Amino acid sequence: MKIAGIDKAIEILGKLVRFLRKSMIHVISVGPMPDHVAFIMDGNRRFARKHNLSEAAGYRIGLLALISCVKYCSELGVRYVTFYAFSIDNFKRRSDEIQPLMDLFLEYIEGLMKEGNIVSRYGMRVYFQGNLKLLSEPVRLAAEKAMLATAHNSKLFLIVCLAYTSTDEIVHSVQESCEEKWGGAILLNENEKNDAESFVRVTDIDKNMYMAIAPEPDILIRTSGDTRLSNFLLWQTTCTYLYFPSAFWPEIGFRHLLWAILNFQRHHQYLTKRKKQG
Repeated sequence: MKIAGIDKAIEILGKLVRFLRKSMIHVISVGPMPDHVAFIMDGNRRFARKHNLSEAAGYRIGLLALISCVKYCSELGVRYVTFYAFSIDNFKRRSDEIQPLMDLFLEYIEGLMKEGNIVSRYGMRVYFQGNLKLLSEPVRLAAEKAMLATAHNSKLFLIVCLAYTSTDEIVHSVQESCEEKWGGAILLNENEKNDAESFVRVTDIDKNMYMAIAPEPDILIRTSGDTRLSNFLLWQTTCTYLYFPSAFWPEIGFRHLLWAILNFQRHHQYLTKRKKQG
C-alpha cells in the first residue's frame, strides 16, 4: 500500500510538472520563437568526476539529457535541433577513451531506429553531419542507415555533428565550390578572369556547407560555463544568441532552455537587424 501511494504521488507530481511546462510554453510563445537551437554538449566527464561515476556513465547520462532537450524543443515548436557530439579534434584522445564513445554512438543510432522511439514519436528526420569517413565503419554505416530510414519525416530535424569542425566544413565547402566552378582547378586562365560566373561566391560556399540543410541557429547553448565555440558553426553564428550556462551537460534542463529563449526574445530585434545588414 505504501509503495502504491508513492507511485501515485509521483504520477500526480509528473502531471503537475507537465502542466506547468505547457503553461510556461504557452506564455513564452507570445514572443518570437527560435526555429533552430544548437547545443555544445560540454561537461560529461566533469559531471562524472563530480559524482564519482565512470566516464562512460557520464556520457550515458548525457545521452538522456540530449533526449530531454529534443523533447523540450519539440514542445516549444523548434524545428531544427543540432548537437555537437564529436569533434575531429577528439580523435587526438586516447584510443581507450574514443572506442567507448564510438560504441555509445552505435548503440544510440541503432536505438533511434527501434519501434516507438523518439524518432517516430516526434516525426524526426535525422542527419549526421561532418567528415563521416573518419568514423569507424559500423558507426558510419549505422548513421547512413538512420538518415535513409528517416528521410520521409519532416516535423522535427535532428542534426548530430560527428567528426565535425568548422575548419573542416569550410575547407570541404571551398573544395566542393571549386570543383563545381572549375572542375577542381583553382587558377583561372586569362579569358576567365573577368567572368563573374567563374568566381566562387559566398552563396556557393553556403550551399556546400555540411549545415546547408538547416537555417542558421537562432540560439547556441554551450554548457559547463566555458565561453568559447570550440570550432563549431563559426560560419553560421554571426547573428546567433549565445548562452553559456554553468551547468554541466547532463544537468541541463527545461529551465536553461527557457532562459535562453527569454534572452533571445530580448535581443531579437537587434539580431534581426544585424542579419538584414549582413
